[in-house]
Amino acid sequence: MTRVGFYVVSDGDAGGRPLVACRLANKAAARGHRVFLHCADEAQARSLDELLWQFRPDAFLPHALVGETAGEAVLIGWGQDPGNHDDLLINLDLTPPPFFPRFHRVAEVVTRDEASLQALRAAWQFYKERGYALEKHDL
Repeated sequence: MTRVGFYVVSDGDAGGRPLVACRLANKAAARGHRVFLHCADEAQARSLDELLWQFRPDAFLPHALVGETAGEAVLIGWGQDPGNHDDLLINLDLTPPPFFPRFHRVAEVVTRDEASLQALRAAWQFYKERGYALEKHDL
């Protein structure tokens, strides 16, 4: 069954969610995991694509947007089917995507801004009511 982790960022800046997602993706990819970064929309996906090129000047994380290539270990989408990715889903949308159960793990990034807190509290309840194993990680 899918394990769901909530990664709680101590500050209240919703803009910090993409940076945390980059760090999680980098760490997971370094351990050999295939990562699907699910964004709220195309604009957020393209912004995340740019951030992944820049967030660590001393490292390179191969990645692609859905449709650009099928072979990258890190793939970014905004509602499309994740293709052959089923290992780690990092969700940057504020609601769980319908395809989340196919993944072994889901990472939800939480900041302490009011919109994120309300939406992700609802997501916690959504997963809990369906019997998923939940974890909370304070960052």
